[in-house]
Amino acid sequence: MSKKTAVASFIGALPKNIFAGFVVSLVALPLGLGLAIASEAPPIAGVIAAIVGGTVVALFGGSQLTITGPGNGLVIVLLSAITTLGHGDLYQGYLFTLAAIVCSGILMFLFGVFRLGALSEFFPSSALQGMLAAIGIGILAKQIHVMLGITSISGAPLEVLSRVPQSILFLIDNPSINVLLPAGLGLVSLIILMSYSILRNRTFALVPAPMWVVIVAISLTYYFEIVLQTPYPVSENLLIQLPKKLLSNLPSPDFSMAFSWPFIATVLSITLISSIETLLSIKAVDKLDPEKRRSNVNKDLRALGLATSISGLVGGLNVVTVIARSSVNVNNGASNRSANLFHALFLLAFIVFLQDQIQRIALPALAAILVYTGYKLAAPKNLWRVLKVGREQAAIFGVTLVITLLSDLITGILSGILVTFLLHVWLNKDLFLFTRNWLKPNVLMYLEEESGNYYVSIKNFCSFLNFYKLKRVLDEIPETEHAILDFSLCSFVDHTVMEGINEYSEIFQRKGGAFEIIGLDAHTTDAQHPFAIRKSLPSRDFFKLNRNLTKRQVTLNGLADSLGWDYRSELTQDTKDLERFSYFSSKVINYQFNDIAAKDLGIHLFDLSYSEGVFIAKEDIKATFLLVEHNHNVPHFILEREHFLGGINEQTSFQDLNFSQAPDFSRRFFLGGKDPEAIQQFFDPKLIFFFESHGYYRIESIGKSLLIKGQNRLSSIQEIKRLLAFTHELMAILDQREA
Repeated sequence: MSKKTAVASFIGALPKNIFAGFVVSLVALPLGLGLAIASEAPPIAGVIAAIVGGTVVALFGGSQLTITGPGNGLVIVLLSAITTLGHGDLYQGYLFTLAAIVCSGILMFLFGVFRLGALSEFFPSSALQGMLAAIGIGILAKQIHVMLGITSISGAPLEVLSRVPQSILFLIDNPSINVLLPAGLGLVSLIILMSYSILRNRTFALVPAPMWVVIVAISLTYYFEIVLQTPYPVSENLLIQLPKKLLSNLPSPDFSMAFSWPFIATVLSITLISSIETLLSIKAVDKLDPEKRRSNVNKDLRALGLATSISGLVGGLNVVTVIARSSVNVNNGASNRSANLFHALFLLAFIVFLQDQIQRIALPALAAILVYTGYKLAAPKNLWRVLKVGREQAAIFGVTLVITLLSDLITGILSGILVTFLLHVWLNKDLFLFTRNWLKPNVLMYLEEESGNYYVSIKNFCSFLNFYKLKRVLDEIPETEHAILDFSLCSFVDHTVMEGINEYSEIFQRKGGAFEIIGLDAHTTDAQHPFAIRKSLPSRDFFKLNRNLTKRQVTLNGLADSLGWDYRSELTQDTKDLERFSYFSSKVINYQFNDIAAKDLGIHLFDLSYSEGVFIAKEDIKATFLLVEHNHNVPHFILEREHFLGGINEQTSFQDLNFSQAPDFSRRFFLGGKDPEAIQQFFDPKLIFFFESHGYYRIESIGKSLLIKGQNRLSSIQEIKRLLAFTHELMAILDQREA
């Protein structure tokens, strides 16, 4: 792309990036204020971090779609630092913590300079999940009391959580409006956050859930002042406080403790959690990029380090890449780093011009946002997701979670690493496998002379301890080529590696290459999850893994037999054909299973596991799809049900087409595509009547392929039969039109 074309493309994308930056700023404002308050820092500190981070990383970073600002993971570290470094003096502790943030930024910058981004692979995946769950519990424990209007309770997370009944009893014993109104506001805010995803109205969704909470909180103050003409019955200590002169009241870091162990431990903790949260978030956001670009991780680390140091110098919190706000950025059409810059500029405008409104926000409303965030991090379904990978992964998760809660983050993650190593030794009954081969090269790569394929052989073992060696080799292979990974000589492959090579497989498929894994046929596993541990030890259940069908699978098999079609229950990750459809442009496909295929008819029905969003914003979905390959002249279009509030489930830039002769169809369905004129000609009265008289399905056409989907869940056998009948009638109509 020429420089002139690149500039034109950048200018053309500005409106979308400005809009995305504005929407993200609506999320970032309440989160920045809330995270700072949860850390016992001044509220403005969180917003400063977002403004500095968005500006610096947009200019010097290596990612296109990430949003930067204060992170959830650092709340516990910063809270501990501010309360302990100052020995009870919170403001002095805040100044010491600012100094630690500056030093942490320098350390992170050096990580980027020396290309140490791969260090994140040394942490077992399940241990990281356990650490994040502990962070979530810590946030929830502290903020649930604030959400109820009580700010006097402090202590260790488990101790604070155990005092929730005490706070509830306090509300019951003191039923005055000054006590019940803040608690009611907090609970209403939590209900808004929990029910937001149910109302998928496009207009309503333009304002993110956290900003609706802020709007309700601010509106309540005006209701009392204007309508009831009475003072707002919420005490000042439960309202946001901002300095009157922002630029003249910026605090300066205090480096007088710089050589003490508590200070050094704080710097290491901030750097560790910042690096992990950033690297995981960058990797996750890359999966959502519709253009499938890969971020320059080390360049991002340098930019984030610089932003963190600057933020600390002017009174702000540390700066990390944040996944929830990045997901919002992607979903609102951002295409490059300018959206991060615009999000920072909008935040600056809010702080400068809307100080009075911001100071009307009650702390219980912001605490509700953090309670919901903490719950998402520590939700029981996260443990269940890890348990499905393997019981040993649940043990690693649990140990890391408990020790982190009882001690600190560094002790917790180190305990998780130790337990992971010991479990690997126990599972293999071979200590020497790991100790004698740990420092040996275990990866051999060469280019096959005849086929031109990149062949990679892995021997001994491959776990979180040496995965960086395999990654280093895989990073050298062009993603447009054919890579073959051979684990025939490898006795053990852990969960972190299985998850990692799956990400490489997805990247190669997106770029047009191929990523083939061989040599695991003789390896056993105790779970059917695609990321479960693989070991070369015999297992009595090995030959039963793909034969233990569920009742639904047995019925599906019988249905396929009755139709004379083929059925396959095994999981597969070969889903490249599905990525042609825009439905999956910002979703991550995990795996496909329960395939029923009629190749002569071009019909392929299957269940699919995929994800919307990532990290704390991640939602795993399993649904049934039907793919039809045909030879009819069908234009590109999307047909989907419109909901009772208007709008559709998916973000799309297509205009909704209306038919004056079919007002009921236009009211009930969204229809759009690249060529509106061709679509309107294609949808004749007979086809419109067909869709009006059948159940609702989402249908996407890309020419010679149709993708049909029902609800966001697996279909029952009867629903599958109706879906097949629907498809048969639809294809019959298309056949008649061209007969």
